[in-house]
Amino acid sequence: MELADRAVGLLLSFVSLSIFTYYTFWVIILPFVDSDHFIHQYFLPQEYAILIPVFAGMVLLCFLCVFIGFVMLKSKKKKA
Repeated sequence: MELADRAVGLLLSFVSLSIFTYYTFWVIILPFVDSDHFIHQYFLPQEYAILIPVFAGMVLLCFLCVFIGFVMLKSKKKKA
């Protein structure tokens, strides 16, 4: 089981590093590259650089609120 855990951890680290590198290049470096350069075809428009993290944060916040509410309801039933 330890080998599987290490493989999952390595995969998650690789995915996180890839997303971080892509987003950093998209937000910090790409605005300084000419708009007719071929590299722009691999990236979404700049507006999405803000919309995607905001949407992901809102989904995470909603999930967290639902989870906390579920745990509070479940603990209330145990006391009664």
